[in-house]
Amino acid sequence: MKTELILIGKTNDKLYVNGINDYTERITHYMPFGIITIPAIKNTKSLSEEQQKQMEGEQILKLIQASDTVVLLDEKGAERTSLQMATWLEKRQQTARRLIFIIGGPYGFSEAVYKRANELISLSKMTFSHQMVRLIFTEQLYRACTIIKGESYHHE
Repeated sequence: MKTELILIGKTNDKLYVNGINDYTERITHYMPFGIITIPAIKNTKSLSEEQQKQMEGEQILKLIQASDTVVLLDEKGAERTSLQMATWLEKRQQTARRLIFIIGGPYGFSEAVYKRANELISLSKMTFSHQMVRLIFTEQLYRACTIIKGESYHHE
């Protein structure tokens, strides 16, 4: 199963870039994994939040195939412990051909992206910066991989 993370806009802060790159490299030891970055929309001052979400949504949907399992990282999504995430991921590895996680832009997702999604996952009830969410998510994906393999990274 190929797993991909779709992002809107570049990660700028070197602290996050280094951490995300480290976890991405670690994840690839367990499964094929890649990050696709959609460039941030330019000149957004003249656009409404809805227009911005619509434009980002069109870019996201161009990258998704009909057979993909699509999971949005969204505040309305299901919260899971790390062990539950590992169990969830292991099940998806058996059923999905390509698993796509998406972190939306500053205003979330368009209605069309919500309709295409198979599931929503929330990392926390708290709000984090988009750059921080990228780091937290890649660490949690790596953690889930180590749990599945029975490695000692995660302690309970």
